[in-house]
Amino acid sequence: MAKSVVDKKAAVKETPTADRADFAFGKENYRLFIAAIAIIIVGYALMSGGKTTDPKIFNEEIFSFRRITLAPIVVLAGYVLGVYAIVKKAD
Repeated sequence: MAKSVVDKKAAVKETPTADRADFAFGKENYRLFIAAIAIIIVGYALMSGGKTTDPKIFNEEIFSFRRITLAPIVVLAGYVLGVYAIVKKAD
């Protein structure tokens, strides 16, 4: 009778690890993916602006370093981090 109790306890201990292996992503994967989404949003926010109030006047502000160079690099880094978060093996 004591052996059956031990077997049941062993079966209970194995069940959570088996359920845990069914998930495709771990906590770190989700954290990286959320960080990637935040970086992408920041990149698109950096691209915004440069609008003029008068459509007949051209605004040179749209060609600033922030909008032409920095923002696309930030967005690309966010996408790369997102792909890495998806591909990274869950621990």
